[in-house]
Amino acid sequence: MSDQIGASHILLMYDGSLRSTATRSQDEAQQKIAEIKAEIDGGIEFADAARANSDCPSSAQGGDLGSFGRGMMVPEFEESAFGLQVGATSDVVTTDFGYHLIMRTS
Repeated sequence: MSDQIGASHILLMYDGSLRSTATRSQDEAQQKIAEIKAEIDGGIEFADAARANSDCPSSAQGGDLGSFGRGMMVPEFEESAFGLQVGATSDVVTTDFGYHLIMRTS
């Protein structure tokens, strides 16, 4: 397995998640991320969904996080990202930062 991968993500924070300034509730964030996942599964471009919805500053780049190695992301995020095939999108991943959708790009 590669030492470095590339990934993009969509992050929805909620009131109380780590480093969050979001005002939505945890339930609202969970519902919204499920809706975004359904839109992506229905054919909307991941980058477009990230630009429109993600709470991460990477949203300006369509969610692109660039390349990273093991140990650089929180364990739940890393496990999901490294487990994806290139071009695949994860199910919803929960971390202390909120809810993520991850697309492996390389």
